[in-house]
Amino acid sequence: MGPAIAGAGATSLLDVTVAGARQGDLANAALASSTRFIELDATAWSNNTVRVMARNISPATFDLGSATLAVQVTKHR
Repeated sequence: MGPAIAGAGATSLLDVTVAGARQGDLANAALASSTRFIELDATAWSNNTVRVMARNISPATFDLGSATLAVQVTKHR
């Protein structure tokens, strides 16, 4: 997914290409590996792009370089 996230409050941003995504659509993101220490926020950022912010909520460092990220977009009606 991205680089390591050190300590509590650290964040990492990643732009993911999702065909057909538009601003105003609902976006969700999840890590394939379960961890309760990383919060994810996903936003349909621009045409075909979802921006995902990962936030570390623990004092430990997490390496997200090998993490698998799933992103879903629901069209706004």
